[in-house]
Amino acid sequence: MKKTNNAPFSQQFQGTIFPAPSFDPVMDAQMLGGALQGMECNKDVLIDILTQRCNAQRLMIAEAYRNMYGKDLLMDLKESLSHHFKEVMVGLMYPPATYDAHELWHAMKGAGTDENCLIDILASRSNGEIFQMKEAYLMQYQNDLLQDIYSETSGHFRDTLMNLAQGTRQEGYADPAMAAQDAMVLWEACQQKTGEHKNMLQMILCNKSYQQLWMVFQEFQNISGQDIVEAINECYDGYFQELLLDKILCRQQKYTTFKYFIYFQDLGFHNKTVIRILIARSEIDLMTIRQRYKERYGKSLFHDINHFSSGHYETALLAICGGDVQDY
Repeated sequence: MKKTNNAPFSQQFQGTIFPAPSFDPVMDAQMLGGALQGMECNKDVLIDILTQRCNAQRLMIAEAYRNMYGKDLLMDLKESLSHHFKEVMVGLMYPPATYDAHELWHAMKGAGTDENCLIDILASRSNGEIFQMKEAYLMQYQNDLLQDIYSETSGHFRDTLMNLAQGTRQEGYADPAMAAQDAMVLWEACQQKTGEHKNMLQMILCNKSYQQLWMVFQEFQNISGQDIVEAINECYDGYFQELLLDKILCRQQKYTTFKYFIYFQDLGFHNKTVIRILIARSEIDLMTIRQRYKERYGKSLFHDINHFSSGHYETALLAICGGDVQDY
């Protein structure tokens, strides 16, 4: 039996956007008001302010803007901008839970479903984040998130998403004896692949704590001689496989989000995915994502953004990524 010698992932994650020093929301609101007036919007001012303030500061700017002009900054951005640049600027103005709700709604709205968006968000959020997301979803759209997921997806993929959207995962609990039992269940599920085994597999991955799953994955490799990621890749396919893999990678590495980037050279620049990840992770671990991206692909994230986007849209994305010229 092959035994892993990997240690638990413990690197300190780092974002790219931080609270701006000497912050003056009234002055920022006044500058944004001037930038949004007239026929030509001053997009450079929008980028300079909105990409260099943390989310909490942007919300304070929006309040100052409302008091100063009697108008909603978010609505003015929507009316004044267009295309992907608009998506970036508007996305920056949502609180995190509201932004998640916005993305989930649009992933399920109309014909077709963006399964990758559902996987990205629901596989990576904590219980508290999922609770806030569901509240924001209900408040914004007067719809229940669980009901919409149920109506827009199917099969074991739907069952797993529904489980995740409950937000009832164990937290801070670990039982070494139970880890060996769970690992055996996972191994049997990879061998048998029946509906019952799929249910047991997703129940373990969706409900066990980070600490517990780390031990489960170690035990799985001791039992099978195979890494859990390799086993899932061999035994399952489709969106169910992708969702399981996302859960495993989130548990193993505490959300190394570089995995969610589509490698631009192979699959093309998927704008909505890139925008969503850059905004959602900018204050959490985007600097770490940049580092992992370069390690994996041999090119910087800056390089590929520069290659596949242009104009103010490109400038905004690069500003959110932070860094110096040499990072390109």
